[in-house]
Amino acid sequence: MTDWVPREEWIRSQPRALLASCVLMLDEQGRVLLLRYGPGRPDAGRWWLPGGMLDHGEDPWSAARREMREETGIDIGPRPALLGVDHRADVLGTGPVLDCFFHGGTLVTDTSVRLSTEHDRHGVFSLDELHGLPLAARRSTLTALYGAVHGGGVVYLREGVAL
Repeated sequence: MTDWVPREEWIRSQPRALLASCVLMLDEQGRVLLLRYGPGRPDAGRWWLPGGMLDHGEDPWSAARREMREETGIDIGPRPALLGVDHRADVLGTGPVLDCFFHGGTLVTDTSVRLSTEHDRHGVFSLDELHGLPLAARRSTLTALYGAVHGGGVVYLREGVAL
């Protein structure tokens, strides 16, 4: 016989993870748009994709669009294009995080990037230029996502490594 557990108690016993959304946007030469975290941020001086944590009740695609607008001033449009999901067991002591990555389309040459106060620089980088660039997460994540854009698939990553 199975013991019945009240739903509220069962929910409290379930695993907890934060959920974040990021946007991979490529320019016309296939270079990746990255933002550098500014002074006073946990990852100050490191580069990563536009994105962040979901707000309460927000879905991952809406969060990706919101974060992209907030951090760059760029609207990526209404249609989601999921590139991948990365499970990271512990991020800066907060515990597990699931990152959802979406393709933001092509950044055309004359697009203006308006940075939020969270970042102090932006740039576009080829995969080769990522060597030696201080990143906030693994370069292998960007490589796998880049491959998903060109291969038309979706990747599942664990700690930034495609499985």
